[in-house]
Formats: sequence, structure tokens, C-alpha cells
Amino acid sequence: MTTASSTEPARHGSARICRGCWDQMHMPIPIGGPFALPFRAFGITRSKMNPDICTICERSFQYVKKQRQITVDATILFADIRGFTDLSERIEAVQLSEIVSLFQDRCAQAIWAHDGIVNKQMGDGLMAIFNFPIVRKDHAGAAILAAQEIQRNCATALNGLTLEALPGRTLGVGVGIHSGEVQIGEFSSFRSDFTAIGGVVNQAARLESQAAAGEILISAETAAKAADLAAGAETRMLVLKGIEQPVQARVLVKP
Repeated sequence: MTTASSTEPARHGSARICRGCWDQMHMPIPIGGPFALPFRAFGITRSKMNPDICTICERSFQYVKKQRQITVDATILFADIRGFTDLSERIEAVQLSEIVSLFQDRCAQAIWAHDGIVNKQMGDGLMAIFNFPIVRKDHAGAAILAAQEIQRNCATALNGLTLEALPGRTLGVGVGIHSGEVQIGEFSSFRSDFTAIGGVVNQAARLESQAAAGEILISAETAAKAADLAAGAETRMLVLKGIEQPVQARVLVKP
């Protein structure tokens, strides 16, 4: 039985109790094995955000944290398929949906493997949170490792596609990562699942928008928290929309 988070990534989907409920409340909510059956009868199952957390974490934030919003030191990752808008105008909807499914599945597998959650899926893009609700002290490094795995997984999957609409071109993914304090909670009266907001989230999204296919752009803050993984990376100064001063980023290309 998994009872606490470690610095080593666990095999996702193998937890017998919800790792989020354990880390946040020290409450052992069964999500695997025979003890999970009564909970399933009440709709408590593995979350789609990460199969090692449960739907209590996903949909009952105020119950878990006793407040609507909290501030957490976390790392935010955004990933997006490059050239997708152009592609969507040239191929059939069925093939387009297959590409999106491949991308989302490969990204989710990588994020879950490093204890992150897929908080939002936006067609050809997604947003992930590291360090909530599963606690990872090395959340910046976990996000970078997940990003590298995303690039490897997506390159293998997407490069195998034959795209007659884009002869001579292959699809690629851009990733942006930023670390710092974010506000996590329920920000809508229409939805009960939580999300993260704030400047850190915005900057991660802006970094992703500047990443070329195959690139991972990480902020200076993320690089400082994971110096070993950022060592030797190229430095790039970027002017990002909505941010007054140029931002220093480190460029990691797919391994």
C-alpha cells in the first residue's frame, strides 16, 4: 500500500490508496483492491487528472482543504502541438481527433509517471500541476522529467503518422514550465473541480507559446530549483505578452 509520496516516481495507477488525500489530509481513501468497492458505490473512484488520486481530491477541494483557495509552491507545465491550427484546416475531423488523442494520452502518461496531474485539456494543448495534491518536494525536476518524456513519447507517436496534408513536415510539441507560488482552489460556482491561477500559471503559458517544436522552455525559477537538469542549457531572453520586463528562459531540446 502506498502511504506517502517519495522523490522517486511510482508506477502510475498502482496506488491502493489516494495519494492526494493521504498527502493533504493523512486520510487513507482506498482506490484499489477489495476495500475500494464500497467507495465506488458512492462514486469515489480514480481521478481522470491522475489515477493515483481520487474524485474526492478532484471535486471536493473545500472538503479537503477547508477553504476555497490556498497558496502552494508548485510547478506548472503547458504543452501544445505546433502547427495544429494549420493542420486542422487541411485534414478530416476523424484523423484530427486521432492526433489529439495520441498527444493527450502520451502527455498524460508522462505527467502521471512523475506525480503531476493533468488539470486542463484544451484540444491540442494541456496544463499540468506538480506538487498538488500529490506532494513532490522536487516538483520542478519532476516537471522537467515529465516534459522530456512528453517530447520522447510524442515524437515517437506523431512522427509515425503519414500526413498527406503536410508533405515533408512532421508534427512537434512545445512545452513551457514555470515554478512559484500559485493560487489553487475553486474559482467558479458552476464547477467543483479545482484549478490553479496566478502569474506563475500565466508565465508558464507564455513560455509554452514561444517554444518551438521539440523545445522545452523553463523559467529561471524552475532552472534554479532543478539545477542538475538545467545545467548546460542555452539561455534565451524572451519578451512575453503581458509581462513588462524581458524574461530569461532556459532551452531544453528533446533528448
